[in-house]
Amino acid sequence: MSTTSGTRPTAGMDGSATDALLRMGRRFTKKSTNVADDLRTVTIEGGRDADTFYRDRWSHDKVVRSTHGVNCTGSCSWKVYVKDGIITWEAQQTDYPTVGPDRPEYEPRGCPRGAAFSWYTYSPTRVRYPYARGVLVEMFREAKAQFDDDPVRAWASIVEDPEKARRYKQARGKGGLVRVTWEEAVEIASAAHVHTIKAYGPDRLAGFSVIPAMSMASYAAGARFYSLLGGTMLSFYDWYADLPPASPRCSATRPTCPNPPTGGTPRT
Repeated sequence: MSTTSGTRPTAGMDGSATDALLRMGRRFTKKSTNVADDLRTVTIEGGRDADTFYRDRWSHDKVVRSTHGVNCTGSCSWKVYVKDGIITWEAQQTDYPTVGPDRPEYEPRGCPRGAAFSWYTYSPTRVRYPYARGVLVEMFREAKAQFDDDPVRAWASIVEDPEKARRYKQARGKGGLVRVTWEEAVEIASAAHVHTIKAYGPDRLAGFSVIPAMSMASYAAGARFYSLLGGTMLSFYDWYADLPPASPRCSATRPTCPNPPTGGTPRT
């Protein structure tokens, strides 16, 4: 508070110097900005320009029906709002056919991953190019130069060497990924497959492709590839540790199995 004549306090801050600085600040504000006499409030008079950002955020040119591929197993239907060819936001479709009065409806159908799909689409961290472990790439390039650009022999020299194999396997989970070309990524993967088949047989191959809901074409291509090679196709759920609801499995190792195989006792 400031005081006048040392008796009665007047409106202000905590000293004459502070008051002077605050009053001078008025000269550097827009004319529509009003500072109260006691310097404790600032008001701005004008239109609704501050709302422009929010109006633009939710504006759109059209709405299209689509789905997404972010670890999805259901391919839920989404309304995708588009502006100038760019996804602005998304919302759940609510026009699924009814399943009858005696059971819950599907609505609303769509998970948080789908609601954030536009974030994945335009994220600066979205992976757009193949990456490989840096230590493995360096060893593979050195080995190719050593073995006259033979990728299979180069790969064999790495995985059959305990020290080299230990080096690149210990780097897992520690980052160190480097960008490589599609040609080099395919060459490394192909060399690994050919070497494994030659050394141990095709039944020692094991792999998986993308889940069907992300791309039926990609899933079918990967599954067909391993089927033709004679390898083992892993479950596509394994890569993100998820299972759809209502998919219990019954085996002889579970005493709750309604029809255990004959000739044995279920184990707990």
